[in-house]
Amino acid sequence: MKLKSTLLSLSAIAFSSVSYAQETEKNPLQFSGSVDTYFKYDFQKQPNIGTSFANDQNSISLGMIDLALKKSTGKASFVGEVSFGPRGQYQSLLNGDGTEANEKNSFHIQNLYVNYAVDDKLSLTAGFMGTFIGYEVISPVGNFNYSTSYLFSNGPFQNAGIKGTYAFSSKVSLMLGLFNDWNTYKDVNGVSHFGAQLSVAPVEGWNAYLNVLTGRNAGAPGDGSLFDLTTSYQATEKVKLGLNAADYTISGSNGGYSGAALYLQNTFTKAFSLGLRGEYFKTKDVQEVKGESFKSVTLSGNFKTGGLTFIPEVRFDNRSDKLFAKSDLTPTKNASQFSLAAVYAF
Repeated sequence: MKLKSTLLSLSAIAFSSVSYAQETEKNPLQFSGSVDTYFKYDFQKQPNIGTSFANDQNSISLGMIDLALKKSTGKASFVGEVSFGPRGQYQSLLNGDGTEANEKNSFHIQNLYVNYAVDDKLSLTAGFMGTFIGYEVISPVGNFNYSTSYLFSNGPFQNAGIKGTYAFSSKVSLMLGLFNDWNTYKDVNGVSHFGAQLSVAPVEGWNAYLNVLTGRNAGAPGDGSLFDLTTSYQATEKVKLGLNAADYTISGSNGGYSGAALYLQNTFTKAFSLGLRGEYFKTKDVQEVKGESFKSVTLSGNFKTGGLTFIPEVRFDNRSDKLFAKSDLTPTKNASQFSLAAVYAF
């Protein structure tokens, strides 16, 4: 009896091993990533435009190397993504967990989460995830323009938490989740935010996302509520339109922001595309201190060869107060810059 039981156990183990090997072969570990570098020149010879990334003046500078792993086994899957370099480390999240011992680490976790598909309609995800808010992302591969919008720079980059997504149909889904503070691996004041996303795809080529994220960050003077609309429409095979509009308010007249960015892109050939981004952005009053407004127009080209994309870009910004600087350091409302970036995706 004992021998029979042992043989049955060994058979079960062998069968499980064969099944796992077959599934592993069917769903191998996926590896992807990117490398980017850039040159930027401000025509006033000052680092005027302070949005995320591409901030070094008159310098051939580093972006980051981004490495991502993904795998699924049955209903379970995971994503792990880590970056090295200024774009990922110093300009995305300053350090790993906020402790002094880790202030000088050279990497940044972009994504680290697990997912379980309960059935064809419901999936559960937990971990550290790129935010569901906004149109632009940290990875340069996911953006047409190399410099980023004010909306991107002032919104969350990542959200740690747990969420559930339910697909009512191929055109409508709803996500609900509980999250930490913005851009932190761990929350010092407890799980503090509630988030939701309604995703709709009314017609082929058109996707729209209605997002909300509300809660209180540690040390904040009030509760913050962020409402965001992100939508894109592939009008023709060559023309794509995009829109991002958002409003963020901190209770008690403690600031926030609002704004909108419009994206227009045209693919002339497989090797060349041209894109225009126009943005209006306004910071809200903080008590008696008045906010200010920004207007920005960015024209970017995408020249592709294999996995490499060259992005020449010109950008013109205007702000309501004279807080940009001319080459002689006198204040001005206007700033402009040129940049050339190289992004390789693999």
